[in-house]
Amino acid sequence: MRTGIATIPLDYGKCPRWLFERMKRLARGIIIAITEEIEPDEVLKRFSDPVWFQSLGCVLAFDWNSSGLTTTTLGAVKAALFDIQDRLGIYVCGGKGKTSRKTPEEITAYGISRGFSFAPDLIYASKMAAKIDSSLIQAGYQIYHHNLLFTKSGKWTVIQQGLNTENQTARRYHWLSSGVKDFVEEPHSGIAADVKVKPLNLVAKESRGNKEISTQLVKEEPKGFLKDLNLIQTKRSKSLVQMSLYDKEFHWHPVVEEKFDLKRLEKTIFFANEQNPKNFEQLLSLKGVGPKTIRALSLVAEIIYGAKPSYEDPARYSFAHGGKDGTPYFPEPEDMDKTIRILEKGIQMSKVSNREKIEAQKRLKSLE
Repeated sequence: MRTGIATIPLDYGKCPRWLFERMKRLARGIIIAITEEIEPDEVLKRFSDPVWFQSLGCVLAFDWNSSGLTTTTLGAVKAALFDIQDRLGIYVCGGKGKTSRKTPEEITAYGISRGFSFAPDLIYASKMAAKIDSSLIQAGYQIYHHNLLFTKSGKWTVIQQGLNTENQTARRYHWLSSGVKDFVEEPHSGIAADVKVKPLNLVAKESRGNKEISTQLVKEEPKGFLKDLNLIQTKRSKSLVQMSLYDKEFHWHPVVEEKFDLKRLEKTIFFANEQNPKNFEQLLSLKGVGPKTIRALSLVAEIIYGAKPSYEDPARYSFAHGGKDGTPYFPEPEDMDKTIRILEKGIQMSKVSNREKIEAQKRLKSLE
């Protein structure tokens, strides 16, 4: 299993209707082939792999490095499966922009109409995935696309994408339910990216202490936290300052230049205090606790209490089948042949012209 993050150039434009219709038919055939060859849950595993998903988009005829591949491929998949979702046992919720915010409503509707008792768990997973990728990995990407795919067994995968207008790139996040042991600690088991930055990375194991103190600050010392944050802000100058932190494990810290709205933050912190969160995950799940609140808590936990978070980008290179040099492992011919066979079968099953099938096979061959 390879789930994680893919970083790709930000692209603008609209997919032509004729192309979208052909992508729908190809996607339909490929997904039917996977469910017939293996099982519906295998579709989730494939979609949670950023490299496999990118390859699927290319086979469907979209640009290999376009941010539009994510939104258009998932839009085609959702439309392609709608009338056969109950037969296949695969359901797709969410989408781009306003549609992404309707994901909980769509899940609820499926829960009522199909009697899925696990619907509340899916809604929680959807909301937490979105919060974590925007608040715990603060790399400058604003989430604007969110899809949750699930099966009748209650298993799910989330694919969402954020945009960064400064460096003109989009970053795609992949989740798989079976790979999530802890929502707030390294939920991505494998990450693919071309661009690395220096984010606030609170999903790293190295950030565990920072998160624990942040939770304690909310539960036990909300007034103390606000006082410390105000102290940090008043000590600032136009340049980075040094703060004496005697009796701490370090004695100075380059303070990040950021102005927090203390009145607004105070309301959020005291509301969170009233909820008495048992742990950091519960704290993050609370309404109103977003990137800025998390950033402020993390800053005080680091500067005042010496609990340094990770600033390493969690992005890692991820492979569909491994590399010839053994990175991260040597490819297994049987796995590669199986993937190619499924995609080829899907292409043949698609209701498109012979010419379009030949073109799709050519694109598939170019990915081998």
